[in-house]
Amino acid sequence: MAYPIGRILIPAVYWPWIRKVEGKENIPKNKPFIIAANHSSYFDTLLIPGIMVRVIDGKMNAWVNSYYWGNFMTRAFLDMWGAIPVHVEKDKDAKEKNKEAFSLTIKCLKNNEPVMIFPEGGRNDGKLRKAYPGIARLALSAKVPVLPVGIIGASRVMPKGKMLPRLARCEVKIGKLMHFDKYYNKQSEKTYGQVTRSIMKEIGRLIGQEYNY
Repeated sequence: MAYPIGRILIPAVYWPWIRKVEGKENIPKNKPFIIAANHSSYFDTLLIPGIMVRVIDGKMNAWVNSYYWGNFMTRAFLDMWGAIPVHVEKDKDAKEKNKEAFSLTIKCLKNNEPVMIFPEGGRNDGKLRKAYPGIARLALSAKVPVLPVGIIGASRVMPKGKMLPRLARCEVKIGKLMHFDKYYNKQSEKTYGQVTRSIMKEIGRLIGQEYNY
């Protein structure tokens, strides 16, 4: 993310739509970690960084669908922000490009730069949907903990199809760091599935929903 401008402007712009934030004491300082949050609104995109930059004194990155690099203005903003493009399967050479994105993310984490991921891959309809195992693969490969974050009410602030926020407020609950040391030497598709489910179940607990995938 662009600093120091983003550190000042983003929290100031977003704060009027936030009712409360719980668990800020759980945000690590000066160490790498992955932020995992549910995703129901475009409002989520800068909501989490707006909270994190008040605590972490450094750069933050995020996985973002490569689709948004198709527009010059959004591309410039995402590059300035420190977003890392990830590609859906239908994109040309998606597999190879995602390998590059994965390697870049590992480098960011080794440089003590947190990375934000929406494990569901896209916006849900207000209910948790099945998550992708990429977050587990990254956490185990980079050997870093995951910080679960639950967002409640963002879809009321900015529903799908709306480009401006409404007169509503949301809540953010930040859980405790999740460590997966016991899986570092047991990586497999089965393990990735187990780790992903444990992350999503914790996010579900934070927002009062069941994750049944």
